[in-house]
Amino acid sequence: MNTVQVKHTIAVIGGTGAEGSGLALRWAKAGHRVLIGSRTADKAIEQATALNALLGLQAIKGLDNASAAREGDIVVLTVPYAGQVATAGELAQFLSGKILVDATVPLVPPKVSRVNLPENGSAVAALQTHLGPDVRVVSAFQNVSAHFLKDLDHRIDCDVLVCGDSKEAREVVIGLAADLGLRGLHAGPICNSAAAEALTSILISINVNYKVQGAGIRITGI
Repeated sequence: MNTVQVKHTIAVIGGTGAEGSGLALRWAKAGHRVLIGSRTADKAIEQATALNALLGLQAIKGLDNASAAREGDIVVLTVPYAGQVATAGELAQFLSGKILVDATVPLVPPKVSRVNLPENGSAVAALQTHLGPDVRVVSAFQNVSAHFLKDLDHRIDCDVLVCGDSKEAREVVIGLAADLGLRGLHAGPICNSAAAEALTSILISINVNYKVQGAGIRITGI
């Protein structure tokens, strides 16, 4: 029996950055309706135009953050750690009842190759507490290098740890990972996000020491 793939309207907040724009491009290629959000609509429109040119399709739309979050049935947060809570807080009224996929890593420049987790252990878990249970926060994509995302011919060799208190929400995000050509894995409740967040600094250190640009993780035995 064939499974019908559900297509979503995905709002990528921070979609003008390297990670957000790369995810947006690949999800649009997979057939999802993609909205890029930025603080200013003009910047988002410019990025959307460039990504549509790469696709050869008009599949991505640029909007201000609030408009993108309002229209999206799934919202993806790809902003720097310093702006994570403030950005999500500004959009909270548009997030109720939705899945918020948070790819935040608590990096502290310039020493980004050192693990620097917040006091409670996880930046994403703290956001779930801040937003409350009406928003299903799922942690994912912290360990996916942005370097190759826009190269649609490049197969990214990486697993995705998916953490969240709702198994149903995690399953949706695992499907989104598959649409990127990645294997998503249930990695437990939102507090476990601390492990994925810490791994990013380790992968950055590996990239530097081995002079590579896309170190990732693989989970064996499954």
